[in-house]
Amino acid sequence: MENILDLYALPYNPKEPVICADEKSKQLLGSKRPTQIAKEHRLKRVDYEYKRNGTRNIFLAVEPKGGFRRTEVRLHRKATDFAYFIKELTGLKRYQDVRKIHLVIDNLNTHFAKSFYTTFPKEEAERILSRIQFHYTPKHASWLDMAEIEIGIMDRQCIGGRIADEDTLKSNINVWEKTRNKQHAKINWKFTTRDARQKFKYQPAELS
Repeated sequence: MENILDLYALPYNPKEPVICADEKSKQLLGSKRPTQIAKEHRLKRVDYEYKRNGTRNIFLAVEPKGGFRRTEVRLHRKATDFAYFIKELTGLKRYQDVRKIHLVIDNLNTHFAKSFYTTFPKEEAERILSRIQFHYTPKHASWLDMAEIEIGIMDRQCIGGRIADEDTLKSNINVWEKTRNKQHAKINWKFTTRDARQKFKYQPAELS
């Protein structure tokens, strides 16, 4: 926990950006009957019955102090999906000249180096991994990953309602992502190492 909290407390350094990543499953639900559009003196009417159109996985990475986020909708959340998302992320022009990317992520079994080796040739996997330093949240403490905050905002602002198909889901998320990036929307994290020690009544042995 303190490794991540100390990382969050560092001044913003574009050469060693801190990026938080996570993912969310979204069920696609279509209406069984046509929606009645809104008219004067009458609200839009959506039938309560729906049909299931499968699920999609949304990958999200956010640079809290840089005011930047990247999303991708994929059919699955397998090891290869994660590896391709991180490869695409690290290949962005924004991160081409960085010394190291500090990636905060939880302990999902696909979030490890082996996913890159099973997806890409060894040389390519090592090239990608050489640019990343992983920082894992403790077990049962994924709330330390600020990507969860950004996913919550995305959920409320653009994907919380009923969405019937992948194209609509992607369109909604793309508009939201571009708007948030244009606004340089940041996350102001306030929970510090000192706060954690007080809350959990912990004191390192050398300070006892």
